[in-house]
Amino acid sequence: MQNELEASFIYEDTPDQVKSLNEVKNDMESQHPMDRLICGDVGFGKTEIAIRAAFKAVADSKQVAVLVPTTVLALQHYTTFSERLSNMPCTVEYVNRFKTAKQIKETLKKLKEGSIDIIIGTHRLLSKDVEFKDLGLLVIDEEQKFGVAAKEKLREIKYDVDTLTMSATPIPRTLQFSLMGARDISVITTPPPNRYPIQTEVHLFDEELIRDAVSYEISRGGQVFFVHNKIQNIYEVAGLVQRLVPDARVAVGHGQMDGTQLEEIMLKFLAGDYDVLVSTTIVESGLDVTNANTMIINDAQNFALNVLHQLRGRVGRNNKKAFCYMLVRSFEELNEQARKRLQAIEDFSDIGSGLQIAMRDLDIRGAGDILGADQSGFISEIGFEMYQKILNEAILELHDVDHLEVEMADNSALLLRDCLLETDVRAMLPNDYVSSVSERMSLYKELQNMKKEEEVEAFRVKLADMFGPLPEEAQELLRTIPLRRKGAEMNLEKISLKNNKLMAYFAPSINSPFYESEMFTRVLTFMQKNHPKVQIQEHNQKAVLTIHGVPTVKSAVHWLNQI
Repeated sequence: MQNELEASFIYEDTPDQVKSLNEVKNDMESQHPMDRLICGDVGFGKTEIAIRAAFKAVADSKQVAVLVPTTVLALQHYTTFSERLSNMPCTVEYVNRFKTAKQIKETLKKLKEGSIDIIIGTHRLLSKDVEFKDLGLLVIDEEQKFGVAAKEKLREIKYDVDTLTMSATPIPRTLQFSLMGARDISVITTPPPNRYPIQTEVHLFDEELIRDAVSYEISRGGQVFFVHNKIQNIYEVAGLVQRLVPDARVAVGHGQMDGTQLEEIMLKFLAGDYDVLVSTTIVESGLDVTNANTMIINDAQNFALNVLHQLRGRVGRNNKKAFCYMLVRSFEELNEQARKRLQAIEDFSDIGSGLQIAMRDLDIRGAGDILGADQSGFISEIGFEMYQKILNEAILELHDVDHLEVEMADNSALLLRDCLLETDVRAMLPNDYVSSVSERMSLYKELQNMKKEEEVEAFRVKLADMFGPLPEEAQELLRTIPLRRKGAEMNLEKISLKNNKLMAYFAPSINSPFYESEMFTRVLTFMQKNHPKVQIQEHNQKAVLTIHGVPTVKSAVHWLNQI
């Protein structure tokens, strides 16, 4: 039945979708509960992965809860899930504020009895009266919309539930969890075929620009989203649009409307009965209006970076060129963070740039309190890099307790994972090879986190593709990765490559059992074979290996490989 469901998908799966789905299935079949983040840009097929994962859980007689941030999205997801699973033995229901108290009570009764397989809902699912017969999978859509408290409340539903989190732009705290390995991450970067980047521009508020943008979109048979996030004067803004473009059919939608009225307006806009929808940010999450290809965001400086990206993702969902205009009242009054946000959203307008935007958001706002409730913030006291290093070491300890434990000088135990390299060799990306400073810094950062040979090789191919054949300095830079990796394997805390001489400093103190290990026996054998070119001395209660006549990183790798 799973094969049948997957075959009934009207689009062809992208390679990233297939990879992500396989990762999710493997997680669901493993012994420990799944905690996976699916990070894919708007319209890249995250919902389809959720549907297939949900059916896999249902096929194993488990219930599924799908948590969404808005009532409109709950309704749309209910429609999507119902359509995709219509031929399957699977019951789908939803709860949101559009339903009466009697209807919700009946739904929750069925949920407790187990006659509902998949329940879709807003924060209402977190209420105490919501009980499941046998919950197996929890799907959180648009994760960035939920607070930490809400997410932890979800965990209390059942301690061993599989969790699938989906977002185009995860909040800094969630992204940080994934990047440091505390949560698994699957990234969908392959765009659907025939999709174009959305042309994104930041402008001062200009009635002429609004008139031209709306008129152009209507003239080519499309529709327009106009986002104005103040309910107090939203009808005045709708009147302004109507005055500028008299022929346009303008509708207004916001979260304080009666549920039936809002639902009716949304359905009519989907059907093409309105040309312009003036609304608050309720249209941000998950709405799929393929005919809407122009987005105008008023007072864009007041929106978070991920909200701007999500709003922009409401347009450009078919093969037409789409436009997004971000309007501000005054460039002079913008604070530094607002400038950075608008610059980032303008810079990253390519298809599939959600993850880069989330990374920039992490950069702008900081990673938050990993062990607490703050979703953004900065570790200013000890410096971010040092904090990361300490945290990574702690997590790696938990990941791999069998790794060789070595004694440090102060007798504290540490799992050695990195080796510092000091060198006077020209190992760098030359200015005339990569001219942009920010581009060079970004590439250095990328290289810093690499551990595997295949990652370095892929990076080499990427550099050659972007900037041409690698000069010798860049080649040497790439060779520092296997050199440092080899140093970590040998329990070296530092390698100094200066004045044609390699000095390797061992981390364990002289009285450590490490010096009776097979690794150090190999070091001694190597020294005896190559004496006097290779020597070992004691320095500050630690052993130091010295190799003379090592002018390059390439030769340093060659020598250590012999050990």
